[in-house]
Amino acid sequence: MRSKRSTKHLSLIGLLLIAVAFAGLQLTAVTGRASPDTKNYLSYALSLSGESRAEAGRRAIDYSCASQQHAPLSSIPWTSRKIAGESQEQCVRRLNDSVAHWSRNGNTSGMIAPFANHRFMAIFEARPGYPLFLVPFVTVFDATWGLWLAGLVVALAGSVCVLLTLRCAGASRRAGLAGQALYLALPTGTVAMNPLSDGLSLALGTAVVLGCTLLSLDRPRTGVALVVCGLALMFLVRYSQALLLAAALTAGFALRWAWLRRCRRPSARTGQAAVLCGALAVAVYAGAHLLSWPTGQDSAQDLLTDHYRRPDLPNPWPEFLVQERIFWTAWLHRQATYPVLPILLALSAWALLRRRSAILPVALAAASAGILNQAGHPNLDQLLGHRLIVFVWLLPVLTVPLLLDREPTSTGEGPQRSPLKRRRQRDPAASRAAAHRHPGVADRHSGRGTGVGENVGAVRER
Repeated sequence: MRSKRSTKHLSLIGLLLIAVAFAGLQLTAVTGRASPDTKNYLSYALSLSGESRAEAGRRAIDYSCASQQHAPLSSIPWTSRKIAGESQEQCVRRLNDSVAHWSRNGNTSGMIAPFANHRFMAIFEARPGYPLFLVPFVTVFDATWGLWLAGLVVALAGSVCVLLTLRCAGASRRAGLAGQALYLALPTGTVAMNPLSDGLSLALGTAVVLGCTLLSLDRPRTGVALVVCGLALMFLVRYSQALLLAAALTAGFALRWAWLRRCRRPSARTGQAAVLCGALAVAVYAGAHLLSWPTGQDSAQDLLTDHYRRPDLPNPWPEFLVQERIFWTAWLHRQATYPVLPILLALSAWALLRRRSAILPVALAAASAGILNQAGHPNLDQLLGHRLIVFVWLLPVLTVPLLLDREPTSTGEGPQRSPLKRRRQRDPAASRAAAHRHPGVADRHSGRGTGVGENVGAVRER
C-alpha cells in the first residue's frame, strides 16, 4: 500500500514539475501571439461579457495592434502579419477605418465587431464555445493576461488528458510523463497557448481520445461520457473539427472491428464504439445544418475568393483541387527540408510495430482527422504553421512514449493488467503469498478450481 501511494505521489510531483516548467517558459511571451483572427474571438468574448459591440471591437483592436508590435515569434510563424513599418497607432487607425467601412456596407448585426464582410464574420459567429470559455478570463484579468491564462489552462488540460490516456492503457509512469512533456513541447503546446479556438478544440479532442481508449478497455460509462461531452463541446468550439474527428474515429473503429472479425476475434466493444462515434458524427452534421452554419462549400469559396472579396465561383471544386495539389506539394517539400514531423512519425511507426495498445487505433484516427482538417482548407498561408493540422501531432505524442516501456502492452481488446499485477505474476514468492491469502482465487487462476474458484469458473462458462 505504501509503495502504491508513493508511486502516485511521484506521478503527481512529475506532472506538477512539467506544468510549472511549461508555465515559466510561457511567461517569456505573454503577448505577441495574436493572429488576425484573435480580434474576432476577443470581440465576441467581450460582447458576451456585457460590453457593447462598438466597445468590444475597440478593445479587441487595441489588443491586436499592441500584440503585433511584439510579433513575429520564431516559434509561431503565423503571427507575422504586421504591415511593414506600421506603428501601433497606424494599425489602430486602419482597423477602425475597416470597421467603419463594413458598418456602412451592411454588417450591422452579430456579436462580433464588423472587421470584415458579414459572410466572413459568420464563420466566427458559428464558434461560440471559445469566446464563452474566454469570458471569465478577460473579465477578471483583462485581455492580455486573460488570453494568456486561458491558453495555459487549455494547454495543461490537454497534456493531463494525454498522461491519463497513456496510464489508463497500461503505460508506465515515465511513459505517461513523457507523453505530457511531448504534448507541451511539440506544436500541440504552441497551438494550445495561442489565442485561437484551435487549442481548446485540441484539448477537447484529447478528452475524446481518452474516452475512446477507455471504451476499448471495457470502461463504457466513463468512456461514453467523455466521448459524448467532448464532441458536444467541440461542436460549439469548432464544429468542423468535431465532425472530422468523429468521422475518423468511426472509420478507425469500423476497420478495427472488420479486421478482428476476419481474424475470428470479434470485439463487441469495438463495434459499439464505431456506432457511437458514427451517431455523434451524424448529430454534429445535422446540428450544423439546422443552425445554418457555414459548410464545406462556404469554406472553399472563402479560400478561392479571398474571404469573399471576389464573386463566388460557379463550381469551386476544380480550382479547389488545384490548390490541394499546390499546398501538399509545398508541404511535403517543407517536411523534407525540416524533417521533425517525419522523424517523429517514423518513431510512431516503430511503436506501432513493437507495441500493442488500445491507444494505437485511436491515435491513428485522431491524426487522420488533422490531415482531413488541413485538406479542407489548403491555404499556403498555413504552410509554416501547425494549427489546422495539429491533430496529426497527437500520433507521436501518444505512441512514441510507449517505446520507453520494455514490455508490450495489452491488445486493448480486453481489460489490461496493471504493472503491479504483472510484477506479481513474474514473482513466484508473491504468487505463493497471494495463494495463501486467497486460495479460491489462486486456484481459479491456476486451473485447479475448488470451492469459490470452481463456482465462478462455472458461471463464466455458462
